[in-house]
Amino acid sequence: MAAPVVVITGAGSGIGRACTLTFLHAGWSVVLAGRRLERLQAVIDEATSAQPGGAVAARTLAVPTDVTDEAAVAALFAQASARFGRVDVLFNNAGIFTQGVSIEDVTLADWQRSVDTNLTGMFLCTREAFRTMKTQAPQGGRIIHNGSISAQVPRPGSVAYAATKHAISGLTKTAALDGRAWNIAVGQIDIGNAASSMTAAMTAGIRQADGSFRAEPVMDVQHAADAVLQMAALPLTANVLQMTVMATAMPFVGRG
Repeated sequence: MAAPVVVITGAGSGIGRACTLTFLHAGWSVVLAGRRLERLQAVIDEATSAQPGGAVAARTLAVPTDVTDEAAVAALFAQASARFGRVDVLFNNAGIFTQGVSIEDVTLADWQRSVDTNLTGMFLCTREAFRTMKTQAPQGGRIIHNGSISAQVPRPGSVAYAATKHAISGLTKTAALDGRAWNIAVGQIDIGNAASSMTAAMTAGIRQADGSFRAEPVMDVQHAADAVLQMAALPLTANVLQMTVMATAMPFVGRG
């Protein structure tokens, strides 16, 4: 039986890297998408070192991809299908966090960059996944959006990031509804304070809603990767529409 196939965007670092290694360890074939080929290849090399013998290389494909580029996204899924025959899961993970400033100081360029990557990029990948999953045999598949804790509750000075992540919740629910007819399950994982380059500042001190600065607890990024794998491995008759996984003691419940 062929290994199931997952496309992971933003696969070269952080949560995407952890998910790539976790899926490969679990026996999946992984298509790594990201802007920099050298970062994608470094993740493949890391996985190969952990599992020598050539099996990992046969289950990986690195595709340099700018998720804001419509043609690049189409090429990503075309290459995935050509190499592995189908796409079972998309982990829609690529995203950016622009400079944290008050709303009146947000530049239009930073706002547009956030919208282009965090929202339009996820839409383009979701749309192409639908096109692929509707036409493959057996029909169907699963899409998992990385929504972030900020899809539920914002941080101070994060209007562009929070607005795009709130929009992802709408994208998830609409795609889940539209996917029913085609056996496409769509869900969202909201991850809070998983240790990565994006969360490094949290351990040093980050601004809170009351204006104070304090360090926040973080969790091992592996816990987030394990949760994504758990969602992905469900049969298509079941779906996690929304999951929140976070550092237990982070100031999320009651943030305000």
